Amino acid sequence: MRADLTPVVDEGLGNSTYLLDLGDGRALVVDPPRDLRRVRAVAAERNLQIAFAADTHLHADFVTGAVQLAATDSATLLASAAGGRLYPHRGLYDGDEVDLGGLRLRVLATPGHTHEHVAFLLLDDQAPVGVFTGGSLIVGSAARTDLAGPEHTAALTRAQYASLQRLLTLPDEVELWPTHGAGSFCSAPPGAARTSTIGIERATNALAGAATQEQFAAELLGSLGSYPPYFTRLPEQNRRGPAVLTDPHLTPLDVAAVQRLLVAGGRLIDTRPVADYATGHIPGALSIPLRPAFATWLGWLTSNDQPLVYVRNDNQEPQEILWQAANIGLDQLAGELAGGMPSWTAAGGETVSTELVHPCNVGDRRVLDIRQESEWDSGHLPGAIHLELGNVAASTAELPEGPLVVMCGHGERAAGAASLLEQAGHRQLAVLVGGAQDWTAATGRVLETS
Repeated sequence: MRADLTPVVDEGLGNSTYLLDLGDGRALVVDPPRDLRRVRAVAAERNLQIAFAADTHLHADFVTGAVQLAATDSATLLASAAGGRLYPHRGLYDGDEVDLGGLRLRVLATPGHTHEHVAFLLLDDQAPVGVFTGGSLIVGSAARTDLAGPEHTAALTRAQYASLQRLLTLPDEVELWPTHGAGSFCSAPPGAARTSTIGIERATNALAGAATQEQFAAELLGSLGSYPPYFTRLPEQNRRGPAVLTDPHLTPLDVAAVQRLLVAGGRLIDTRPVADYATGHIPGALSIPLRPAFATWLGWLTSNDQPLVYVRNDNQEPQEILWQAANIGLDQLAGELAGGMPSWTAAGGETVSTELVHPCNVGDRRVLDIRQESEWDSGHLPGAIHLELGNVAASTAELPEGPLVVMCGHGERAAGAASLLEQAGHRQLAVLVGGAQDWTAATGRVLETS
């Protein structure tokens, strides 16, 4: 039997949610996010009622939507009993089985990515069909084991090794349905497929081929990069249970109200495309263009205790801002500038601009590359300074004064870094339109690698 399964992929966070048709008008959803719009759309298209919502672990990269599904759809929540969740759910132990009405889920304790992590093996009668592995086994890798703190990393890495070995004892044909995939800061190889089979992973996954626990630990931990600071608070929010959202909206605020909020410590987020931000923006605004990766950088560059005020274009959907923020637990939504930038300029508000530079015009200006370390290592401009975007705000005083071109892969992250530097008093800033390969193509020069 092949499961009637629909993956719902969040390209920005790099995660997959799975909707399983149980064959009787009901559905199981595994690892649902708080933003349930696409999950609900798939369920509605197929005339399915969501009857079960299962979480493989206490997520660090997004807020669970299971609590929302319990409140609005009367879904039964399934999760590890070891998670200590403070809301009604069916707490499950290793070996427990859940009758889905023909199909069954068998719980497999798979600690490592988190302490309480479980996988859900889908059974048709006694035959294993597929396994929802969360972060215990992902395509080409296994998820990171350092999120609970350095004092737990060694033990969790040993547990992750044992969990991976346990999962690899399943038959070759069992389908693999992980939550984390390419683009996830919980660790996944770039460009990897999002689903696989046990047989394929046994044959091709480098971590599955580690000869010893020590080799596994060295390869896994050596591959880990930085991660957003909100990863440290979301597991506890998911344990306690997020608030159920009924009708989230951005309150329109006039120019005077926005100015008062900013004076009181609010943060202004400019969600417009880089070109619009560069043409003219409110002094002190943080540029985070609205796109699939919006939530990651919003959470990385702001604090959850700051009221957030947004500036957007008319053609940008406010619900997208709201739900991406809610997905990472940012509920301090003070509102948005009513009328956008036109209302600000009409009221006589000050604006500033940022230069956009094409790759052929960088010249002899210093370059600040704010990409992740792995991106930098793969190729960077000769003589460039490297500082990851997540570290820019804390390191502005260490960067040189004078003309500086900020670059990333396309320009969106670079605009965010430039806005942080502007807030810190840096001037003569420019943002590179494009990335390292565009510079090579335009200049004919060779990148350096680390």
